[in-house]
Amino acid sequence: MEVSFNPKSVLITGGAGFIGSNLAMHIQENFPECEIVIFDKFNNFKKYSNGNYLSLGNFKNLNNFKGKIICGDIGSTNDLSVLNNYKFDFIFHQAAISDTRVYDQELIMRTNINSFYFFLDKAVEDKSSLIYASSAATYGSLKAPNTIGNELPENPYGFSKLAMDKIAATYAKKFPNLRIIGLRFFNVYGRGEFFKGKTSSMIIQLGHQILRGENPRLFENSDSIYRDFVYINDVVSANIKCCSAKSGIYNVGSGIARSFKDVVDILQNELSTSLEIEYFQNPYLDYQNHTCADLSLSVDGFGYDPKYSLEAGIKDYLPYIIETL
Repeated sequence: MEVSFNPKSVLITGGAGFIGSNLAMHIQENFPECEIVIFDKFNNFKKYSNGNYLSLGNFKNLNNFKGKIICGDIGSTNDLSVLNNYKFDFIFHQAAISDTRVYDQELIMRTNINSFYFFLDKAVEDKSSLIYASSAATYGSLKAPNTIGNELPENPYGFSKLAMDKIAATYAKKFPNLRIIGLRFFNVYGRGEFFKGKTSSMIIQLGHQILRGENPRLFENSDSIYRDFVYINDVVSANIKCCSAKSGIYNVGSGIARSFKDVVDILQNELSTSLEIEYFQNPYLDYQNHTCADLSLSVDGFGYDPKYSLEAGIKDYLPYIIETL
């Protein structure tokens, strides 16, 4: 049964980011009596050693947002303390270091894991439902389909998310009346991801290459590299629907693996182009060659039903890809 957020109070961490902002705007549009508080660090243009931004939140994702905004860092206990002035019915915890190419283990564990205890304790205190972002990175290169309980992360980010899942399970057992749900997102794409820069999906990156008249660039053997691409609308729907589910970890994907070659073909078909693909060697050792979500627990747990095929998602997404170019 779908939960109503009227007249509830909702916290969205990372609410100026890709998934968080889409979730905020959906709740605002469909539940006008809901009080929404966004907590986000916002992009200060500082970068990791790999050249990617430390923070991906952007005000342009929130141009039509009417709720409250708190600028803060989940890695700062002082910043987090401001949230103790509020009582929340729902906490959607999206904020994290999500860059899989950041290898500073201390930074990732301090940011992702240490801050998670604050939100778990806040949920206990407020008696709120806590829905947080886990990740398909927890599965590493294990054979698909990817199932809950069979994980082997290959980078610090994936490890931090698996650690969060284990901590969440401990809290759920200790507080059986509390709803704590982790959603393992697969390859999410859609409106609002432009500001992720180099960490945005290959769908928007390839789309921009093609629109510029450049040959789309793929790793060698990309016709046999598969990903579970899931459209942002289905991800938002999962966040909403799971609010009536039992505590646990759930996969959120399309349930269908597609190749990067498929992505190029769909984009070129939509854009009426026939540019030759340029292949180059994959420089990454810890690279997932095949992901596909086992959705059985999500279907049974909260009626998850992804609506968008890769073709339908890209078609709906294309105006934003063109606009952001």
